[in-house]
Amino acid sequence: QVQLVESGGGLVQTGGSLRLSCAASGRTFSNYDMGWFRQAPGKEREFVASISWYGTSTRYKDSVKGRFTISRGNAKNTVYLQMNSLKPEDTAFYYCAATRSSIVVPTSTQEIDFWGQGTQVTVSS
Repeated sequence: QVQLVESGGGLVQTGGSLRLSCAASGRTFSNYDMGWFRQAPGKEREFVASISWYGTSTRYKDSVKGRFTISRGNAKNTVYLQMNSLKPEDTAFYYCAATRSSIVVPTSTQEIDFWGQGTQVTVSS
């Protein structure tokens, strides 16, 4: 079993920045791709960004490209999401996700094996 714990959410003004962190733990946390998804009120959970186990492959939702950066810590059990130039439409509950490594990093909720509890990000206009 894998546990994911997010931190770093909060309230920020338009144009501001936040950094989300996710710490993974479990008996054998090895060879997991990780990612971030978000869910706004009344909407489905959607893909934001993902990264491979070794950090060599990343993918982003088109609307966050150039503003968000996903990265992994040296120990690989931590993943970060640096969010710059935040917009009100980025307001959502952000979830950390993990799945067994495969050829392509995950971009859909169906590919995810484990979810964190989420952290709220609110961008005021």
